[in-house]
Parts: sequence; C-alpha cells; structure tokens
Amino acid sequence: MRFQNLDLNLLVALDVLLRECSISRAAEQLHMSQPAMSSALARLRTYFGDELLVPVGRKLELTSRAESLKEAVRDVLMRVDNAIAAAPEFNPAESDRKFQLIASDYTAVTLLPHVLALAQKQSRTVRFDLIPLLDRPQRALESGDADLMVIPRTYAWPDHPTELLFEEAFCCVVCNDSSFARSGALTAKQYETAGHVAVQPPAMDKPTLETWFRQRYLKARRVEATTFSFVGAPYLLVGTDRIATMHVRLARIARKSLPLTLFPLPTPMPPMEQMQQWHRHRTRDPGLIWLRGLMHEAVLRMDAGADQNPPD
Repeated sequence: MRFQNLDLNLLVALDVLLRECSISRAAEQLHMSQPAMSSALARLRTYFGDELLVPVGRKLELTSRAESLKEAVRDVLMRVDNAIAAAPEFNPAESDRKFQLIASDYTAVTLLPHVLALAQKQSRTVRFDLIPLLDRPQRALESGDADLMVIPRTYAWPDHPTELLFEEAFCCVVCNDSSFARSGALTAKQYETAGHVAVQPPAMDKPTLETWFRQRYLKARRVEATTFSFVGAPYLLVGTDRIATMHVRLARIARKSLPLTLFPLPTPMPPMEQMQQWHRHRTRDPGLIWLRGLMHEAVLRMDAGADQNPPD
C-alpha cells in the first residue's frame, strides 16, 4: 500500500532504523536479511531526498532530517497500532500480555510487590517487565518500549496524561550507633552540618533534594557518599555518623533488617507526589486501563498494612 508515493511498509523499517542506527540490528529486529534492509534504506533515501543515516567513524548517525522524522514516524505507528491492533477488551485471566513498567527501586520495593500480588489473583499468565529509571525515560513511552511509568510528578512529561497514585513524606535515617541516635535528637543545625548519604538517580536532569536544600539554605549539604540506589542508601549508613534523607515508606522497610533510627525532618520539606504516566494515544487501551486501576488498588493495600506511626 502506498501513501503519497511512499510504500507504507517502509515506515516500519524507517522507525527501526532511526531507533537502532544500525542496518544489521534493524534487520534482525524485523527478521529481515541485511541486504533487504539495505534496499529498504536505499528506497527511503530516495523518497526523502536525504541520506538519513551517515557513517561517522565505525557507526551510523542520524542526519538532521532523520532526527526530525524520528518522533513523527513513531507517533504515526503507535496511532495505527492502538487504533487497529489493540484488543477491544482485556481479560486478565485469559491474557498473556507482558506489561513493561518504568520505575525506581524505591517503587519496586514499596508498591510493586502489591501490584504483582493483586495481578496474580486475577491472572497466572500476565507478565511484568520492570525497567529502571534511565536518562529521559519518556523516550521509552514514545518508542513503545514502556507501557507505564511510575515516577515523581517532577519527572512527568507534560505531553502525556498522568494520575496521582500517592504522596510520600520524607524522614531522616541514621545508624543506631550514631551520635544522633544515642542522643535521641536531630536538630536543624546538626542536619545542616552533618555528613550525608545522597541518592542521585542515573542521568536524571531534574531538580533533586540537593537543589531543594541549596534553594532553602543557600548552601549545599555536606554529601560524603552518593549512590544511584534508594534501596542501597540505608546500607551505607551502617557504622557511620551520617544521615540519609529517605522516603518514609522505604525507611520503615529498611529498619526491619538494618540497625537504623528514624527521625522526623528537622525542617519542613514538601512531600513527593508519585504519579503514573502513559502515552496519550494509549489512554483507551483496555489492558492499561486494567493496570492503572490495579495500581490504585495496590496503593490502598500498601498503606493498609503499613506502619502508620510517625518516624521516631
């Protein structure tokens, strides 16, 4: 089939070529031979009057024209897929669908166990693939490589819909052997001058706790250790006199297995709003509607069994 003299089958090849920047990988993904993919690229170059992919050293890179086509081509294919290929209804008991979720290790420990437990009650065949938060995770939504993101509102993309799942407060966490735990108090002055363990998710370009602290106190915290992992942060406190500022739900889980003491923050900090986000063209996807509802149900289950007492 052709549209304005373009073989529409070539759009699929173009989409993969623009994402992979490799003829061999694109051919493998579409189960084509390399000569066939090279022929498709040659036809695309003729149609667009542009090289699209050019050799730079030992790899191929996109031309400016190809860069401008990348999101548009993906958008068109996603529209077609959601309008034609999506099932008219979703029955979890009969589905073997795999949902791809982008989430931090914080979410994987606090919320997702409840999501998977609830899902298993409805289906033994639905599967989940958890994808870590990487640089610009929104690209995975755009490319169709992720179905849903569970992220703070700060990281949500304005081009796609979101729903609030829950709010999360913060607390201070120290080792039981620390001077703070022994004294039974943590003052604002101590918080300002103490050494800290900080979490910096990989390649995130959004404001972090350090940004908030500098804006409030007009100076940086004394960060003595940085980790990419929210779950790993409390382990780095053991045997030290450092402080970690952590999500309350995660801190309560951590102190069940580690010698930790929790303190309220000595200064007010706005709560984190945890959102779920999906591609705008998939709002009516029956499977995603089911999953989004499951997320809300999991939040209720998560908090029903949680320790509701404030930090020590």
